[in-house]
Amino acid sequence: MLYLVATPIGHLEDITIRALNVLRQVDIIASEDTRKTGRLLKHFDINARQISYHEHNERRVTTRLLSLLTEGRTVALVSNAGTPGIADPGYRLIQAAIQADIQVTMAPGPCGLIMALVVSGLPLHRFTFGGFPPRKPGARRRFLEGDSATPHTLIYYESPHRIQALITAALDVFGDRPAALANDLTKMYEQVGRAPLSVLLEQLITKRPRGEYILVIEGNMEVG
Repeated sequence: MLYLVATPIGHLEDITIRALNVLRQVDIIASEDTRKTGRLLKHFDINARQISYHEHNERRVTTRLLSLLTEGRTVALVSNAGTPGIADPGYRLIQAAIQADIQVTMAPGPCGLIMALVVSGLPLHRFTFGGFPPRKPGARRRFLEGDSATPHTLIYYESPHRIQALITAALDVFGDRPAALANDLTKMYEQVGRAPLSVLLEQLITKRPRGEYILVIEGNMEVG
């Protein structure tokens, strides 16, 4: 069986009892970052064999993990934080397991995009998740333009090095829409700014961005 295990996005106490039990019982844990997962396992006194599974070795290691699953081993897949497969490795392994008629289940839990959406104060009933936009300016702009007409609330992930460029591009493409910028969710220095894009950009310019960011933007109300 393949278990998809959601892990904390910050605060370690957010992990579920079921997730801990799964991590204790499986034969192998496929980890996006074995060092980071190792700290989590050590904190909860879990001794388990890990295999590195990330975007650079995903194709090769998927074959290896599928072979282990076919032999009857149990595997847990975890990402750096949050839910595996959501802007993280996992889709290829999930598809391969399903095609091989291997049971796939999940120990659900933390997911950064859902928390950011809920605390943003923007409409919750329908949303579009864009993941990480392209890095190059032209591709980023075209990516955002594809969402310009949607009435759904928009959610994007971005690194601290490119968050200012993303907000600048969003302001240019969408106009000065209401938005929220979440940073370090569930951690000691958690911040959620709620303001028009222009204000969020101005506030960001005065800071030194750190940690992962989640940008939530109101959809096109003229269409909705």
